[in-house]
Amino acid sequence: MLVIFLGFLAGIIGGMGIGGGTILIPSLVFFVGVKQQVAQSVSLLSFIPAAIVALVIHFRHKSIEKKLVLRLILFGCIGTLIGAFLAVNLNSELLKKGFGIFLFIMGIYELTSKCKNKTEKEEAKK
Repeated sequence: MLVIFLGFLAGIIGGMGIGGGTILIPSLVFFVGVKQQVAQSVSLLSFIPAAIVALVIHFRHKSIEKKLVLRLILFGCIGTLIGAFLAVNLNSELLKKGFGIFLFIMGIYELTSKCKNKTEKEEAKK
């Protein structure tokens, strides 16, 4: 039941464009007990159908910039090759800590950027 709930939650978040892996990977590691590399591979595989569904919906709403997408795909593929090589060759504990640090930094960024944007909007209203 827990795995079904995690998949459902990750799908909702992934469909919104936030990235379901941010929920799915730590949940699989801490609650299900799988290794970091396995959790990342499961996350990537579960992302494919969710991404296709989200892509169709966003395409219908004309919310995709095609020129930007092509550049992102090209450099994303290069980054994927490097990241996959690192993921399978790094120690699981080191990978887990690195992913945790990444999530922590992104969380701080999100908190501070929203505070800045809110302050800037309030000042613009004055």
